[in-house]
Amino acid sequence: MKLEAKQSIAAETAKSIYEAYPDLWERFGEKGFIHTEKDNHHHLDHLETAFAMEDEAIFLDYTKWLESVLRSRGVETALIIDNFERLMAILPGKVEKKEELFMLNCLEKANHLLRQA
Repeated sequence: MKLEAKQSIAAETAKSIYEAYPDLWERFGEKGFIHTEKDNHHHLDHLETAFAMEDEAIFLDYTKWLESVLRSRGVETALIIDNFERLMAILPGKVEKKEELFMLNCLEKANHLLRQA
């Protein structure tokens, strides 16, 4: 994935989350918004690694770890699921098709995993 695409996807996702949940501004402020954008860079980094290694378990293991860390910081699992759904909506057309399909599949499986938790 090109750096420009990653930056665009992460920024668009963070903006979409904070527009949908304006109470996040009150709860976490500007610092939280910046972290949300950085978190989306991390999500995309792990998706890239999983794609490069042709191993979706890399992203699923990351998802389990992420959920544990964010839950300990007061972030509900539903927000992670919502974040991944937003990535699934924003990602198409911004990366090569093979990578896109792999990443969308990983995100879908991650959300299924989170819903089971």
